[in-house]
Amino acid sequence: MSHADIDQNQTNVGAAEASTDPVLVPADGTSSLPASRNRVLDALSFRRISAIYILVALIILFGLWVPDTFLRVDIFRTMLDAQALTAIVAVGLVLPLSAGVFDLAVGASVGAGSILVAWLLTSGGLPVWPSILIAVACGLAIGVVSGFFVVKVRIDSFIATLGMSSILLAAIQWISNSQQILNLPADFQKLGTNELLGITYPTWTMLFLALVIWYVLERTPTGRKIYATGGNIEAARLTGVRTGTVIVCCLAAGSFMAATAGILTSARIGTGDPTTGPSFLLPAYAAAFLGSTQFKGGRYNVFGTILAVYVLAVGVKGLQLAGAPIWIPDLFNGIALLLAVGLAKTQAGNTRARAIRRVMSKQSADDGHAARTAH
Repeated sequence: MSHADIDQNQTNVGAAEASTDPVLVPADGTSSLPASRNRVLDALSFRRISAIYILVALIILFGLWVPDTFLRVDIFRTMLDAQALTAIVAVGLVLPLSAGVFDLAVGASVGAGSILVAWLLTSGGLPVWPSILIAVACGLAIGVVSGFFVVKVRIDSFIATLGMSSILLAAIQWISNSQQILNLPADFQKLGTNELLGITYPTWTMLFLALVIWYVLERTPTGRKIYATGGNIEAARLTGVRTGTVIVCCLAAGSFMAATAGILTSARIGTGDPTTGPSFLLPAYAAAFLGSTQFKGGRYNVFGTILAVYVLAVGVKGLQLAGAPIWIPDLFNGIALLLAVGLAKTQAGNTRARAIRRVMSKQSADDGHAARTAH
């Protein structure tokens, strides 16, 4: 998929649809019940919240197939915790994707955060929190460097972040000497395993970061600038948006989120594993693309992405409990990514067509009203 495809897919179709939807008000001034009913039906339609219907179907399927192992509270609690780190990475991806760029270094950024914090805690001899701060700062720096090559050197984001990923993987092997870093401090490991109100710290971290990203995207001028940049970078630039700054900041924030997930990964498993990062790339992208088909009509969004993470997790876990081979997660996530991208493109095109039809309908109504007034 080309960079131009992303620009086309991420037009702010939701806003266009909302702004062009005619308000149906009868002549007597009363509210229109059919219009309200149609809005409710649209919000509950399969094309809007298909992931929820798929999730219910998967739970029913595996509940009937392997009820003794699947329908257990501890299984769902484990999935909630286990997928929190993937959700952090996927939510971080929402930012650069919304700005119209890819970050293929996100998996390597997870690995860099994981191995760097482990090295600082052991060979570096630093306390826990200084090690964490240095690791997340390096995560930010990775995104800034990627943004520099995309914005200033004008290298396509595919190539720039792919090259950055290769450099990071080499650095990870160099720092770790291709070996796991063991004997991490117990205080650090508590960050990945301790609970608050029955929910692990990584899950709370995921929820907090998700709320911050949601607020920025949906409730601030910054979010509107991000979507504008992804929708049409030239038009956004002409309206005064500093698109280069937007892209760099989105890549930096996404890399920060990935490094945070890497730090929590090391805290959870108690080691710095140089092979950790790449496994996050495919499920994070699958969730981000599938999430774009939920709630917002083809626009990347936080809650849709988190929902997609857990829909994919339920599917994989159910198949594993049913005795599926070990390669099933990669196959499942790969198929989900292909289907999600196809569905996102189709949905964006359909939503754009509906918006155009509504504009034409409203224009025809306005012309008819003007003609009647003239007579």
